[in-house]
Amino acid sequence: MNEQKPTKQNAGTLDEDRIKFSQLAAFGSGGIIPIALFNVAGILVGLMGNISLGLSAFWLGVILIIPRLWDAVSDPIIGHFSDNVRTRWGRRRPFLLVGGILVAVFFVLMWWIPKGDMVRVWFPSELGYQAFQLGYILISLLLFFTACTIFEIPHGALGMEMTSDHHERTRLFSAKSFVGNLFAMSTPWLFALANMEVFKGPGGNEADGMRYVSLLVAAILIPLSFWWFFSLREPGFKRVVKQEKTPFWKDMKHAASNKNFIKLTLTIFTLAMGFNFVNLLGSYIPIFYIFGGDKVAGAYLLGINGTVWAVTGLLAVFPLNWIGPKIGKRKTLILAIGLMALAQLSKIVCYNPNYPYLIVIPTMLLSAGMLFFFTLGASMVGDICDEDDLNTGQRTEGSFYSIFWWFIKMGTALASFVAGALIVFTMFDQTQVTRVDAIEGSVREMRTEVQRLEQEDFYTDSANADISTLENQASQALNEASEQLTYLEKEAVRNPGRDHVVETRDQFFSAAIEEIRNTTNELEAVKQKLQEQDIQNSNNLVKEIVALALQIKQNKAQVDAFQLEAHLKTRTKEAETSEEHYTELLGNIGKIGNDLSSINTSRDLELLEEELIEIEDRIVPLKRQSPYTLFMMRLVEIGLPVLLSIFSFFFVTRYSLTEERLQEIKQLLKARNKKREEQFQNNE
Repeated sequence: MNEQKPTKQNAGTLDEDRIKFSQLAAFGSGGIIPIALFNVAGILVGLMGNISLGLSAFWLGVILIIPRLWDAVSDPIIGHFSDNVRTRWGRRRPFLLVGGILVAVFFVLMWWIPKGDMVRVWFPSELGYQAFQLGYILISLLLFFTACTIFEIPHGALGMEMTSDHHERTRLFSAKSFVGNLFAMSTPWLFALANMEVFKGPGGNEADGMRYVSLLVAAILIPLSFWWFFSLREPGFKRVVKQEKTPFWKDMKHAASNKNFIKLTLTIFTLAMGFNFVNLLGSYIPIFYIFGGDKVAGAYLLGINGTVWAVTGLLAVFPLNWIGPKIGKRKTLILAIGLMALAQLSKIVCYNPNYPYLIVIPTMLLSAGMLFFFTLGASMVGDICDEDDLNTGQRTEGSFYSIFWWFIKMGTALASFVAGALIVFTMFDQTQVTRVDAIEGSVREMRTEVQRLEQEDFYTDSANADISTLENQASQALNEASEQLTYLEKEAVRNPGRDHVVETRDQFFSAAIEEIRNTTNELEAVKQKLQEQDIQNSNNLVKEIVALALQIKQNKAQVDAFQLEAHLKTRTKEAETSEEHYTELLGNIGKIGNDLSSINTSRDLELLEEELIEIEDRIVPLKRQSPYTLFMMRLVEIGLPVLLSIFSFFFVTRYSLTEERLQEIKQLLKARNKKREEQFQNNE
């Protein structure tokens, strides 16, 4: 076939093919779900499940792959269904409304994972408790990703049929990338917000904070769902409304037999598979390599890095829309692969604890490359649909788009699974991190209580303290003591697993239980005095209640310190490559444990707060991972995407829809469709 060269007459975009700004904005905002929220679920669920809940990275990897396997079923079904459904509102828009609302609901549900000591005691072993949490995460993720599919597949298919111009189609998907990346900056900032005390509470961690942050996300998403439904239009619906409905397997086989579609899909699949390691391990490295386990500092850097990523992604839309028409989509895709490989190689230098903000350099390169890559990928599926329409006379964007995204999601799933397995292989110690979190939370909770007491009238003016107020304080302390005693008794009989310190463990918990019982008896005696109004010196009584209440929180911190010390002793014996590292940590936690035991809760609160602050400052370094773990994380995170970039380059060079061929297809489709319209009008 002789290819028609582009001319001034046929190369430009006609006014009739241009997308109005209102439609561009409405369609583009739909990128929030597949780009921003999809990343949030893929990154933060795995990250928080591992470092916040202490769940196995390997099993989290397994959990994350199952929803993608479910996508293998749901994506093609939704794509085929949206191709063949006919409603008064079109064949795509009803899915946008229902899918958007379901995404909001299940996004919130996903973060309300049952946790805490009072939930843990329901289970006879720690493994049973973790299996329960993993099961909850799996079910909520299945619901969330199904909702995403209900929205995204019809939304992407709608974008392919909103215009017949292939460059205008790139502009349309660029708008989707623009808005999606604008909200994608929320991924690291959501982690930072979840670490704020206003969301997580004094004794909580980022997993607690994310529960309430998710409600803010849902409050944005539900109104947007109605906007998409009422504002977007389906200009091609009049033509396809009389199109014959086709069987599911016939559509799937037809799409899978298209050679250009297979080459494009393999190009995107291989790179998506590799760069999903960046999404997972890229969150660990700033926290545990650059900042030595400091989650707050790491979260801030991730927030800055995410902002740089989003801003770069926003700005990259403009050169993409300029470069694409100049050199063609295929060459622009090759350029994107080069940018992404260069970004990975630059991390060899830019991952530097002495200069943490060098990380923004590979971030900018990678963000621009990915924006080019994935925007062009979706747009080029539309070009393939045009070629298929020319050959068959059928429009089946939903089937093509669903299979395209099925491969990408499978790449994401495989990458998540392998990344989880590699985290285990690198000997990342999530139990160490969660144990340190527990100590940090207990000490911070104790310090917050000290700060509260310093502001209370009954303490500052203890000589005139009200009896009912003191009774209330004593009752609150007794309730907390009862909960702590229940936890200790359950924990004491729990199978210690691989602690190798069973005898010491039994002695410690016996002493801790005895201490809580003594504190409880003393509180009950104080409360009895209050009820009988047998008070000789209210000033001394106030100090006694305060000291006893703080002793309960001190007991919690001591228990957390002991459990971390027991874990580190186990790791010292098992981790031969990192024995020196764990020996150093053992010395540090031993000193902290002694300091916690020697705290005098009867002393002046201001001095007590200073002592707690000093202890808290020494806790964060206990999260530091071994040198072996950190090296292996960087090796995998940098090397694997570079390797898969080579395969992606090989596939894209064999893609045959050149700029000249696309212009020819556009002109032939216009001529054919115009002829069909004339025949239809003559028949009427």
